[in-house]
Amino acid sequence: MNVSDIIKHLYKVVDVPGLIICLTGLTLFGIWLVKTSLGRSALADSVPRRNNMAPYLPFIPLLICFAAVPVAALIVEELLGDLSDWQQVFLDTAVLCAGTIVATMVIIFLARATFARRLKGFGLNIKTIPKDFWVAAVNLLSVWPLVMAVLILTMYIGQLIWGQDWQMQRHEELETIIAYPQLPLRVLIVFTAGVVAPVFEEMLFRGMFQTMIRSFLARSWPVRNELQTPLEVTGLLTGQSRSGSASARTSNEAWLSIVISSALFIMVHQNRGHWPALFALSMCMGYAYEKSGSLFRPIFIHSFFNTAMVVAVLYQ
Repeated sequence: MNVSDIIKHLYKVVDVPGLIICLTGLTLFGIWLVKTSLGRSALADSVPRRNNMAPYLPFIPLLICFAAVPVAALIVEELLGDLSDWQQVFLDTAVLCAGTIVATMVIIFLARATFARRLKGFGLNIKTIPKDFWVAAVNLLSVWPLVMAVLILTMYIGQLIWGQDWQMQRHEELETIIAYPQLPLRVLIVFTAGVVAPVFEEMLFRGMFQTMIRSFLARSWPVRNELQTPLEVTGLLTGQSRSGSASARTSNEAWLSIVISSALFIMVHQNRGHWPALFALSMCMGYAYEKSGSLFRPIFIHSFFNTAMVVAVLYQ
């Protein structure tokens, strides 16, 4: 596939509304790059979230979802006996949904116990929901062209390596929607993908892992000689920097925590072909959390993206 083939492919997959969306997103992304000096100053004023979270705590809800839930699904399957194919898929999805909700409640309990200002310090302040909803839509629109470009580049590289017949596999839930037309199953999948999964994954990877990583990085920075007074040292640790070097450290801490938590985020997704695009999306969600301090913003971005993918498959 050469450059002309890529252009032809883009012409086939991007209709006029899609082209308008991409151009609008590119414009917004370009404005952001100019205003933030290519992102270098975007998180200079981002304040770390105060907490006393132990490093092992984020792994508790992770184990519940990825270890306890499969065991529960096997137990339920044995109790209910033989089911039809779609009923079995419905059962597995229902158990996964229930287990994810339980894990989400565990995260909320841990956040209340370990974050300063409890859930508000964690990023769950219902007063910010209206603003977060609309800003999340703009954030997703800004990063959408980048995510689509990474997807197309991944397909191009995959075909170069494995041949022209190589195709990127759809997400398992999207394959399930295509394979089974039963309404109860489709409603459950849409609810799980559009609501339950975004809430759980953002609370876990943004709220807990990203916060824990940034707190560790903030403690790891050496205090230089010019930061002599307790007030200046306290300002550095809380993100209220007085100097350019302190602002740069604050920004570096934030971006590095976003990169590491995004790497953890993509690794829990089975389809490796989606990892590059998911990493780009995850960077956007991590930035939204650090910039606003609100978890609702990345939750909305994640929900909008998942819902758009499901709707696109159903429309096709």
